Amino acid sequence: MNDSINRRAFLKTTGAAGLGLACLGPLARAGVVPARNIGPDGKLMAAVIGTNGRGGAHIDCLTKIPGVQITQICDVDTRALEKGIKAASKKQDAAPKGVGDFRKVLADPAVDVVTIATPDHWHTPMAILALAAGKHVYVEKPCSQNPYEGELLIKAVAKYQRVLQMGAQRRSFPNLQAIIGEIHDGLIGKAYFGRAWYANNRESIGHGKPVPVPEWLDYELWQGPAPRRAYVDNLVHYKWHWRWHYGTGEALNNGTHEVDVCRWALGVDWPTRVSSNGGRYAFQDDWETPDTQTIAWDFPGGKTMSWEGRSCNGFPVEKLDRGVLIYGTKGTALLDGNAYTIYDSKGKVVKDANGNEAVDATNTVSASGIKLDLLHVTNFIDAVRTGTPPNCPATEGHKSVTLLHLGNIAWRVGRELNCDTTNGHILNDKAAMKLWRREYEPGWEPKV
Repeated sequence: MNDSINRRAFLKTTGAAGLGLACLGPLARAGVVPARNIGPDGKLMAAVIGTNGRGGAHIDCLTKIPGVQITQICDVDTRALEKGIKAASKKQDAAPKGVGDFRKVLADPAVDVVTIATPDHWHTPMAILALAAGKHVYVEKPCSQNPYEGELLIKAVAKYQRVLQMGAQRRSFPNLQAIIGEIHDGLIGKAYFGRAWYANNRESIGHGKPVPVPEWLDYELWQGPAPRRAYVDNLVHYKWHWRWHYGTGEALNNGTHEVDVCRWALGVDWPTRVSSNGGRYAFQDDWETPDTQTIAWDFPGGKTMSWEGRSCNGFPVEKLDRGVLIYGTKGTALLDGNAYTIYDSKGKVVKDANGNEAVDATNTVSASGIKLDLLHVTNFIDAVRTGTPPNCPATEGHKSVTLLHLGNIAWRVGRELNCDTTNGHILNDKAAMKLWRREYEPGWEPKV
């Protein structure tokens, strides 16, 4: 069932064509590909790309939505590919096809939507190719590996006129939607400070040793747009998160969710200034990103935000390992996924919800243990079918993700950043602005 291609054949199909566009043939060269006329009750054919982690949740969700059929499972790891096929086959009548090269998925005109749960460095390049191939896209957070990619993604959505939803699931949580609406209406007065946090007890990743690429992995395609590096034994899977070459650290791995909620609740977009402190303190190993990090943002209109990430010390804040506090002139809101507690200015509880309201028992369980992933994927499918706006389009996802990219840039250059409040670009700091984008493997640069 593995349809992967060998390295020599793979290299022939890439090169000057740019990120493998030659493999797509007329799909890529013709620009926008007409989508099928699906209609509100039409059956959608879906492909899930990346099934070693979050892709499993994508399979769970898609197979619960009436009128959606997973026709293809794609992964560069043959073990994950088989796992994904098995999972989908148990949840729907027909077994999906297994494909090792995602470009063959995109070249199939029968595929209407794709979901992307690959490593971060593939999110934007793959999403752009999928949009160009006429597919609607659900892409896991972060929607970019660097701010430049987020800008490209917005251009691609506008050019190809397809639906794109970023996996910021909290945007579809019903209690959260309701209480943030009340916060906007003055429930706690003027909301002026958002505080977010995430805590975990991750172990050391050690020091990697160069080893032969495992026979189950297409490492050339796994690397894709990233400049080539030798394979080491502490990279695949998951530990790439802590290397700048592929990942974005804990800030975007988990901070995206709560920072997005903070930005949403405060009603802010681009900051005036950004600072970050922290380091790799718990272990001395190959982990490059901070395991302990604070990021602070100031915004126009007298509003500010902070995020605290502790990857290697899981001591909770407010008895929660992740959460959000929104402070206002007349009270405070504690937001915990789909649950919330509202306090008045004297600390008295005036309103709360335990998070179980409006939760259907058929909903799937997310990586954070909240039974609401299905609502976000359903919102995406509804947007494809009816044209209603998705809850987290590229324009919103890019802003929240870029706030955290800016925090990482501030940490890497070791100083505060001043930003353009119209687009987030860093002002008067050429060294910092160089980190706005990355270097790409020649011939693999994402383009719109």
